[in-house]
Amino acid sequence: MSTRELEVDVVVVGAGVAGLSTALGLARTRDVLVVSDGEGSTGWAQGGIAAASTPDDSPALHAADTRAAGDDWCDPRAVDRLVEEGPLRLAELVAAGARLDREPDGRLSRSLEGGHHRRRVVHASGDATGAEVARALSAATAEVPRLSARVVGLLQSASGAVAGLICRSSDGLVRVRARAVVLATGGLGHVYGATTNPAGVRGEGLALALLAGATLSDLELVQFHPTALHTGAAGGQLPLVTEALRGEGARLLDLSGAPLMAGRHRLGDLAPRDVVAREVHRAARRTGSGHVWLDARSVPDVARRFPTVAASCAAHGLDLAADLLPVTPAQHFLCGGVTTDGWGATDVPGLYAVGEVAATGVHGGNRLASNSLLEGLVYGARVAAGLVLELPPADSSDGSTPLLVDSPAAAGAARVVMDVHAGIVRSGDGLADAASVLRPLVHRDPVALVGAAVVAAAAARPESLGCHFRSDAPASAGRTPRVRVRLDASGEPSVLAPPASALAAAQASTSPSVSAA
Repeated sequence: MSTRELEVDVVVVGAGVAGLSTALGLARTRDVLVVSDGEGSTGWAQGGIAAASTPDDSPALHAADTRAAGDDWCDPRAVDRLVEEGPLRLAELVAAGARLDREPDGRLSRSLEGGHHRRRVVHASGDATGAEVARALSAATAEVPRLSARVVGLLQSASGAVAGLICRSSDGLVRVRARAVVLATGGLGHVYGATTNPAGVRGEGLALALLAGATLSDLELVQFHPTALHTGAAGGQLPLVTEALRGEGARLLDLSGAPLMAGRHRLGDLAPRDVVAREVHRAARRTGSGHVWLDARSVPDVARRFPTVAASCAAHGLDLAADLLPVTPAQHFLCGGVTTDGWGATDVPGLYAVGEVAATGVHGGNRLASNSLLEGLVYGARVAAGLVLELPPADSSDGSTPLLVDSPAAAGAARVVMDVHAGIVRSGDGLADAASVLRPLVHRDPVALVGAAVVAAAAARPESLGCHFRSDAPASAGRTPRVRVRLDASGEPSVLAPPASALAAAQASTSPSVSAA
């Protein structure tokens, strides 16, 4: 197989909102290349973009909602960056050509979603915001060179700095030398059996970072969307049924027709996602049906306003306007990821991360609805700004990380154990069982490696926190310091001992550590 050599200033891995926002910010001043393999999550995002830009709203109110949804585990500095810079990045997106929904008088249409106390979420074509964001950013970066290839390893210097990457394209291997590699690869969707993410999202950015020696944070905080369409399929990508439907009046019902969230949370059907997902999970298991009902029949003109959901329903013989929809939780978003600073830099020189693959501290224990596209816009611009101001020093590579090689059998076994023991409800015994299954698989498949890292982090947090729910500790008077994971000398995920300052803070207070993630 032939090998090509390329050299650029910056290579961005991923062509979603975070990757293209980074490339857009770099395009005028840096030689940048975007590498992607298939579609990511952005184009599938039905939810909108949350931004406080009306007289009755403010960044402070948006920040308060973000922290509350995040179970007070968010890094307040990261949240402030998100909510304060968000309206500016949204305006730039509109200036770049994004066509967002508007009222007859020309004002942006704004909806209410779970965890929000103001109507601050903007959409495109009702429930196709991600597709419009992807279209607008793709057009704005049309002149940026792209390479269709799968990244299988990172180039590293003798000092351990990342100095490029190795990818596999249709015509052979490509070695791309670069002064900075930006991972914008999304989350870990298909590390689980049932997910709302497309097939290309399987945690590879996390695996690459681990193999390069980077530290990952908050991996136990895996968010499950409460309303994926229950199709009866054994696994794979399930159609998302957007939360915005509940913002417009749709209700969750148990199989008897009773309101599912009545008395469960003061926000009812618009409670934070972790709360709603657990209630759906409990009800579905209690009946053995695997689902509850979502009733959107009272939402005015629902099929026209939510055409993506209507089409998904129709493909499975359901009428959004006339039928009760069977819905079930599915893995949706990773609130943690590769540990970064406010400019996307990791603890490995030359390696950066942005978007869902990164742990900025924005989402805390549970992501607030419609903060993910916003995060990609805001932190993509920040990563670009940092690399415009200063590139890492050139460092020639003389080695590489182990290359990613798929093992379908190992990946399949990992998905089964992740669904059973590391899903919406977890326990110490179940996580121990999962670790024993995953341990011999971590050297054979990146899905198993990432799964093992999630399990290690979840086992290290013995209390419930946000979307990490322990059935053996549903409530706790204290909190474990932030959990960080790195590969040990044997190549297995290992939890790092927290610094003494974090331990002291955890012992002295029930408040979370807010040290930079």
